[in-house]
Amino acid sequence: MAQHHQHHEPTGMSLANEAQATLERNGEQWTPMRAAIFDALSGEEKPASAYDIADTVSKARGKRVAPNSVYRILDLFVASNLAMRVESANAYIANAHPGCVHDCIFLVCRTCGEATHVDDDALTGNVRKRAASEGFRTERPVIEVLGTCAKCAA
Repeated sequence: MAQHHQHHEPTGMSLANEAQATLERNGEQWTPMRAAIFDALSGEEKPASAYDIADTVSKARGKRVAPNSVYRILDLFVASNLAMRVESANAYIANAHPGCVHDCIFLVCRTCGEATHVDDDALTGNVRKRAASEGFRTERPVIEVLGTCAKCAA
C-alpha cells in the first residue's frame, strides 16, 4: 500500500527560492545561469530535455546557451534533489518539493508526454531490499510506468 503524505507545493518564485536555499545548504552557489535553467525547467508542463531548456534559456538571454552546460547543471540539480530525471524520455522535471526525498515513480503518458510523479516508499523500499538480497548496492530505483494518462484516455 502506498504511503500518502502531504507536501507543501511551492510554485513560481517560492519554488525558486526553496531551490536556491536547498542548493546553498548543499554548499553550492546559485548563479544567474543556474537560476535561469531552474526557471526554464520549472516553467515546463512536461518533462524537458537539456536541448529544450537550452533553447528556452538562449531565447530569454538573447545568446546561445550550450546544451552541455545545461546537462552539467541538470546533473547538479538531480544530485541536489531540485530536479528529477525521467529516464525513458531522457528529460527532466523540477522537483516541486526539493526538501522531501523519495525514490521516484513516474507514470509516463505515451500520447501527450506528461509524467506524473508519485511516491510509494513501500514499493521502492521493496525494490531496494530485493536488490540488496542479490548483493546489489542501489543508487536509486528507477520505476517508470508507460501508458496513457486519464486526460488522453478520455
